[in-house]
Amino acid sequence: MATARAERLVNLVLCLLSTRQYLTAERIRGIVPGYTDAPNDEAFFRTFERDKSELRDLGVPLETGRNSAFDAADGYRIARRDYELGDIGLEPDEAAAVALALRLWDSPELTGAARGALLKLRAAGVDVDDRAAGTIEPKVRTSEPAFPALLAAVQAGRVVAFDYRRPNEAQAQPRTVEPWGVVAWRGRWYLVGHDRDRRASRCFRLSRVVGEPRAQGRPGAVSRPPDVDLLTLVAGEQRGAPPRTPARVWVAQGRAQGLRRRATVVEPMRLGGVDGEVLELDLFYPDSAASWIAGYGPDVAVLEPDVLRKSVHEAHLGAAAAVGAFDVAEPGEVIG
Repeated sequence: MATARAERLVNLVLCLLSTRQYLTAERIRGIVPGYTDAPNDEAFFRTFERDKSELRDLGVPLETGRNSAFDAADGYRIARRDYELGDIGLEPDEAAAVALALRLWDSPELTGAARGALLKLRAAGVDVDDRAAGTIEPKVRTSEPAFPALLAAVQAGRVVAFDYRRPNEAQAQPRTVEPWGVVAWRGRWYLVGHDRDRRASRCFRLSRVVGEPRAQGRPGAVSRPPDVDLLTLVAGEQRGAPPRTPARVWVAQGRAQGLRRRATVVEPMRLGGVDGEVLELDLFYPDSAASWIAGYGPDVAVLEPDVLRKSVHEAHLGAAAAVGAFDVAEPGEVIG
């Protein structure tokens, strides 16, 4: 029921954000998925009033008004000027927390429902602002093949079996686990739960799971103990901040402002015929930093450490292969 309510609220926000008109309650009922199943008018209006109150409690600027003096009933919309956030500056640890939250909201079910709502709006003759879809739909996904099956087992409360290869072991060993949760820690995903074979709580890195995990038993048979902190089990005694790794990067002039905010300009430098500056910054997690640094493309080039430079270059090669590019741009070079 909580999932259905969340989907309905997302659909309602997207509907009201995507129109410049005021939509009446009856029109919303016919457009937004989740309201059409109401058994009668009383049930719909009760649910709709509860949803409006919840959106206001969440800080969503819900407007009430009429499109013309001839309208018989009030309508609702969300003004983009009040809904959109201004520029936000995040520290590295805060940005990591936001990125993790986006991963957990990467739901095909929510994305499909949101796109379905847009189609219904257009079919109903509502003026839709296509830019609004980008404010709702997340794009971050985990690359671990075992992630969907293990997360589904956690949500269903079912025992899960899989083959697991520990470091320095040639053969994977079968494991049967009562899953408590899936946790991200320092760029890695872990399953935390009770290992039935070893009769103790254990953490399993998802990249070491071999093959497809298999759920067993009836749903609801497994629940996480109330006094268990999953992150503490994964991090152990290493939960404190790791040592900083100094890095030097070249950044094209006037580009990569997000990186510049956390770095210090050292000196001007011309690279590949393009003007720029050398920046210094400290990284807590160089391995995971490679992905967001690579996202700046040819505007940023890692000078040191060498391991970070190679990781970023490999990320560029992988992106080029994914889109069918014939070459990887050097700093300052544009590939058409």
